Amino acid sequence: MGNGVREGRVDFKRQDAEPVTSTHLPPEDTQEKKKVLNSLMSGALAGAVAKTAVAPLDRTKIMFQGESRWLLQNALNFLEAYRLIYRTYLNEGFWSLWRGNSATMVRVIPYAAIQFCAHEEYKQLLGSYYGFQGKALTPFPRFIAGSLAGTTAAMLTYPLDMVRARMAVTPKEMYSNIVHVFIRISREEGLKTLYRGFTPTILGVIPYAGLSFFTYETLKKLHADHSGKLQPSPPERLLFGACAGLIGQSASYPLDVVRRRMQTAGVMGHTYSSILLTMQEIIREEGLIRGLYKGLSMNWVKGPIAVGISFTTFDLTQILLRKLQHSTNAER
Repeated sequence: MGNGVREGRVDFKRQDAEPVTSTHLPPEDTQEKKKVLNSLMSGALAGAVAKTAVAPLDRTKIMFQGESRWLLQNALNFLEAYRLIYRTYLNEGFWSLWRGNSATMVRVIPYAAIQFCAHEEYKQLLGSYYGFQGKALTPFPRFIAGSLAGTTAAMLTYPLDMVRARMAVTPKEMYSNIVHVFIRISREEGLKTLYRGFTPTILGVIPYAGLSFFTYETLKKLHADHSGKLQPSPPERLLFGACAGLIGQSASYPLDVVRRRMQTAGVMGHTYSSILLTMQEIIREEGLIRGLYKGLSMNWVKGPIAVGISFTTFDLTQILLRKLQHSTNAER
């Protein structure tokens, strides 16, 4: 993701400039394409590594959120979460802890690729608009860039998130694979079901992605200002990412619960028709804290780890790809 400072570029469009052959310096459009490709590849890897690392915790969190009564009195209890993971391991085997992870990868790879790439592009656009291109964004545009990036990625990949939620809360006999989930939902519940919970997803991703990117970029800027170092170390990136994940996910968590309930309503015996009605029913049956914040303690473990790994992997992959490209250009 870098430190918010764009690399300098040479203007090749001036009529009085000497022509430069592509063997010495690639045209600007080629550089831009490589930059976008690097962002997509780095984002895809970041998402895959982070989600795989926390897949057992992620499945447990979805199971907490999806049930309205199961483990009601212990939904915020770390010990009960551990017991759930252990029972799943005993009853279904070790690899069942990663059940639904294939669907997660199908979703998270394009989601993370789009989100990180979009964030880089939105930073560039906002930098140009506000007149400080080449410098770190100020706080408000920093938040807007993150929100727009998350919204863009969520809009393009939402049906895959729906499929992942279904696979995580149902027995393996119900859905054999990702394609089977799509077919059964479309046939039995209608295509509109693939977008059930879409509105709370978008409403939740705005503060989540906005605050996550804002916090991470802000901490990196503060680190550079006070330490004099252009780039933080990998452990520092992990710490900054963990703080970003903790703040972002805590702020958007109630909407995440609502989204999961609406996504899994068809197989859990509920009929949630809107965000407000879903919230009202959850609060009425389970209470404000135990309902809308069910499984939050799991998120406080899973979220910072996942976001920290994701941001760090993206940054380090970007740095590696840039070094490889620079060395290749130098050899030419």
